[in-house]
Amino acid sequence: QVQLVESGGESVQAGGSLRLSCATSGYTYNSYCIGWFRQAPGSEREGVAAIDKDDSTIYVDAVKGRFTISRGNDKTTVFLQMDNLRPEDTAMYYCAADAYACQHAIQNPRILGYWGQGTQVTVTS
Repeated sequence: QVQLVESGGESVQAGGSLRLSCATSGYTYNSYCIGWFRQAPGSEREGVAAIDKDDSTIYVDAVKGRFTISRGNDKTTVFLQMDNLRPEDTAMYYCAADAYACQHAIQNPRILGYWGQGTQVTVTS
């Protein structure tokens, strides 16, 4: 059973940084795409960044140059380093996993089968 547990969300001022963590278990390393997604109130869930089976990474335009996705040395934790945060980054952040290619998954969150419970990020101006 694939399990994902997010942590690290909190309230921060604009321009600040946060690092989110996604602790994963129940799957073989390098068999799944692991992605970060976010959902603001009244908005659709959207992709943010993802790391694929070969450790290649993909980012949506809104976060390029500000966010970095990476794996921990244990290979079971996936981090999202978020720098230069903006109020529009405020959302519930989720990590998700599935066997699809990240390039497809990040554009189509509904196809991913495994989700964490989310962690709230609030950026104040």
